[in-house]
Amino acid sequence: MPSLIDRLYSFGYILGDTCVEKGLKMSGHGSPRPMTSRRCGPLKGEAHVPGDKSISHRSMILGALSVGETHVTGLLEGSDVLDTAKAMQAFGATVERLGEGEWTIQGVGVGGFAEPEQVIDCGNAGTGVRLIMGAMATSPITATFTGDASLRSRPMGRITDPLALFGAASHGRSGGRLPLTLVGASDPVPVVYTTPVPSAQVKSAVLLAALNAPGETVVIEKEATRDHTERMLAGFGAEITTEVTDEGRVITLKGQPELTGQTIVVPRDPSSAAFPVVAALLVEGSEVLVPNIGQNPTRNGLFTTLVEMGADITFENERIEGGEPVADLRIKYGPLKGIEVSPARAASMIDEYPILSVLAATAEGTTVMRGVKELRVKESDRIDAMARGLEACGVSIEEDEDTFIVHGMGKVPGGAVCKTHLDHRIAMSFMCLGMASEKPVGIDDAGAIETSFPDFLPLMERLGASFRKDNA
Repeated sequence: MPSLIDRLYSFGYILGDTCVEKGLKMSGHGSPRPMTSRRCGPLKGEAHVPGDKSISHRSMILGALSVGETHVTGLLEGSDVLDTAKAMQAFGATVERLGEGEWTIQGVGVGGFAEPEQVIDCGNAGTGVRLIMGAMATSPITATFTGDASLRSRPMGRITDPLALFGAASHGRSGGRLPLTLVGASDPVPVVYTTPVPSAQVKSAVLLAALNAPGETVVIEKEATRDHTERMLAGFGAEITTEVTDEGRVITLKGQPELTGQTIVVPRDPSSAAFPVVAALLVEGSEVLVPNIGQNPTRNGLFTTLVEMGADITFENERIEGGEPVADLRIKYGPLKGIEVSPARAASMIDEYPILSVLAATAEGTTVMRGVKELRVKESDRIDAMARGLEACGVSIEEDEDTFIVHGMGKVPGGAVCKTHLDHRIAMSFMCLGMASEKPVGIDDAGAIETSFPDFLPLMERLGASFRKDNA
């Protein structure tokens, strides 16, 4: 596993008194890294997971759009966020690393982005590229975006369509796919936009674009999605309100504010916490403490679902940090039952369905997940990726465009090598399955795990997991 210094250096940074840009280097994925996970004994100990990826991305972007210095601690230093940091440097902000998870951003203010000299490579970061496009769309500059093979396959029309309403123009591959050049609006206008699908990325891109548009921009979402952007915009000084109406959540932002740099303590990521939490529920005799996990109600749907399945989870030391609710999670192994997950909960746990499907395979009875079509346009088609991998491991599943059903069987046979499709959550999910399956479970490539949870493998091994690098 590369060290943090190696990762920072490979993504265009060097360590010292400051963290300086060496030039926008392509974020190549490298050679595949096959791995195998095998049945292990009880998992014990504390699992300290990375900082929240959603908040880390937004800290970099909003810091760059502010006047003065933003000081961030607890930042997730995975490749996704490092690519966003490089992008902010390319747009003119000064970004420095002070120590582990501690960064400063000297912003250029709303409307102050400079035109980047080189292509913006966002690696695997779907959140990063979509939010960055929104942030630059109402400035009179042009930028070209690319990414790895996975990101280049993902649809960007859901972002570029609403940005066009502000006056931005995009030129990309069919379906609006990367590489894509975005020409920012020279004379932006405010918009009223109803999101066609529940997506915090779409909502956030529109709100970030609205910052440099005059007047009031209104975003209407029929189903609530994670609200980090709204909370953080208000914290940086934007005038933003949210009203719950019969139409849904109506979010109104007054354009052209002066954002002011802030001190941000990034809470631990609930999506990353999902993996040691579920692993402890998978492996007989386990007891694991996962401290400092964000409990924002727009993000914690998985934990509600696990409790409904009968999981022994205690929420200890509940508190508010940096405006976000936080708790320490204590998880103990115990029997679980399949349930029908409320579709209304999908937006609050969309990234956690892959690992939930692993747990569902070991539960008693059937788990039905509806309203999950958004999974098909993530880093991979996550329904297809999990369905094929679970089937290869002996699990019976059903699926359609918007539904994923897993028939629990207690002990999963395992014995397969599962394709990850360059998707970090698919890779980590099958590594967790191997901890409890009768035969080992392999993955074709562990490399993508670096994008969101660089310490996943050693952290799980410290708890008691048994992994093997293949072809090493």
